Amino acid sequence: MPLRTFTGITGVAFTALQVVEVPLYFLHDGAPPDSNVLTRIMLSLLVLVLLLGFATGLRELVRRADPDCGWVADLAHGAALTYIAVTFVAHSLQAGEVIAAREPVDPTITAEGSYLLYGSVGRILTAVFLAAAGYAAVRSGLLSRWAARSAYALALINLAFVPSLYFGNDTGRFFSANGWGTTATIASLYAYWILAVGIALLRRRNARHYAGRAGSDSENRR
Repeated sequence: MPLRTFTGITGVAFTALQVVEVPLYFLHDGAPPDSNVLTRIMLSLLVLVLLLGFATGLRELVRRADPDCGWVADLAHGAALTYIAVTFVAHSLQAGEVIAAREPVDPTITAEGSYLLYGSVGRILTAVFLAAAGYAAVRSGLLSRWAARSAYALALINLAFVPSLYFGNDTGRFFSANGWGTTATIASLYAYWILAVGIALLRRRNARHYAGRAGSDSENRR
């Protein structure tokens, strides 16, 4: 399978699976049943593996298109790997709470160690990934300028939620350390950027690379 096709497919699959996962957080008032929590965590494990594939493929595509952009692609890849790692830890904390409890619990409240991992830490790592990936994809000539502009906008939105750690742990609030805005709504926005990039890569899998040459009038640079 060509690398461009692999990266596009993993990007689309990542978003599709996350669209299935996120609503599971809003199905129940109060403590959800164990099956709900463990199912959404299981789905997220698969989502994160797809993210790993997408981030790795995008890095290699950028490096092939323009080696000078390799360090920026490495930065995006590193941010994605770190995000995946801390999210695995957060999932472990929440799953442990649910598995050990005799009665149903809401791990978004009781697993206090996961607050920042899902919230402020996740938002700053997402911002770094988006900014670096968007810049590298456009500067290398892999994608057109919409990819960078939309990535920068989403990165700024994510950065705006980093200070949410100062606003308590009320999951019913949009802006709090573990609020539904910080950890679910805003956290899922970058998936739609990945979806758009994945579709663009699949549609233009035979496109030439221009290696980000200054002054290029190619479609990739418009």
